[in-house]
Order: sequence, then C-alpha cells, then structure tokens
Amino acid sequence: MVLVERSLETQVSQAVDAWLRWLPRWAPATHRGRVAPCRRCLGSPILSAAGVGSDVPHGVQHGLSTRLKTIVDHAVADYTSRNLPLLQAELDHQATRNRSRSYRPAENLDPEFDGLPMDPDPNPEAPFLFTIAGLAEQADAAVPELPPLTEEAKVALRQEVGLADDYANMIGREVCVVLLHHRLRIQSAISQHVEPQIEALLDELTRSLDAPFDPRDLDGPRL
Repeated sequence: MVLVERSLETQVSQAVDAWLRWLPRWAPATHRGRVAPCRRCLGSPILSAAGVGSDVPHGVQHGLSTRLKTIVDHAVADYTSRNLPLLQAELDHQATRNRSRSYRPAENLDPEFDGLPMDPDPNPEAPFLFTIAGLAEQADAAVPELPPLTEEAKVALRQEVGLADDYANMIGREVCVVLLHHRLRIQSAISQHVEPQIEALLDELTRSLDAPFDPRDLDGPRL
C-alpha cells in the first residue's frame, strides 16, 4: 500500500506540473459561453481539494480536473483488469466495437478539450448543416450492437460495476489528500497567469460601458 501511495503522489505531482506548464498559454475565451454546465468540473471535490474555486474560468478548471481524473481512471482500469473479469470482458468488447467505428472525434484529445461538447450550442437563427456529434452518431449506428446479456450476467456485472465505483471513490479521496500539498502553487499560478487577464477584461468592459459611443461620432455639426 505504501508503494501505491507513493506512486499516486508522483502521478498527482506530475499532473499538476503539466497543468502549470500549460497554464501560461491559457487565454479567456471570446466565443459565447455554453448553457449546460460541465459535469466533470461542477462541484468537483478534486478541484475543491486543489483550492480552485467556482470563480476560476472553466477552461482553467477543466485542464486540471481532466488530468487528475485520468489518474483515477487508470487506477480503476488496473484494478478492474486484476479483479473484475466480467466487467473487464464487457469493457474489452466495447473497446473492440469502438475501434471498428470509422469516425472517432472524441479520442486522443488534449486534456483541455477532453470531455467537452464537440459542437457549439445550437443557434435557432442559423442552424448547422451538420454537427460533429451527428457524424459520430452516424458512424456508431453502422457498427453492430453487442450481444445481449442474460439476467444472471447483468446482476453479476452490476455487482462488479459497484466494486469499481467504490474503488474509484477511494482513489479519488486519496488524490484529494495528495492535492492538499499542491494548493499553494496552484493558487499562486492562478494569481499570476489568470487573474490579471480577467482584470484586464473587466477593465475593458468598464471602459466600453462608460463610453458606449465613439467620441468622434459626436464631433459633427449641430443641427
């Protein structure tokens, strides 16, 4: 168990290091924000443990939470392969099915984009001719479905899924404990690279609200 904990500490430290190297390249998004919240980041205990509050821009949150979630996912995958044969077999079948799809746009994305919607929110006034998600669904529909499970197999599989969930929760709690040691450098990086950009945006917005018209438009002759 000590070896596992040391390995986890190393993985978390490396994930935070990678996020810190990426953070100076972050810039505020200029496009319209999404309506739907990100299920990966909203209320995340991992982000809370890292000291990343809800007032931090979502792009900054997502880059960190995705890197840390990957650690949990890998740990659960290793646990599943060693202890949960039914669940592992089901995952193998699903992976084989996924590899047979001709279009897989959600794979091999950078952490900053992994898990985000593939298309912007729809605009009723300008409907899309096609969407990436729609193309992916078409490719998925062409792949044969997996064979059905018996009722006994479903019961056994649900039990193993429950065990995998319990293990994921345990690893997640351990990641949160390790993150407590990284809070200061995470918050320092946000103060250095993120907050000045947000303040600059707010200053620019304030100036545009104070002067909604171009002063040159007022220089014409009086009527």
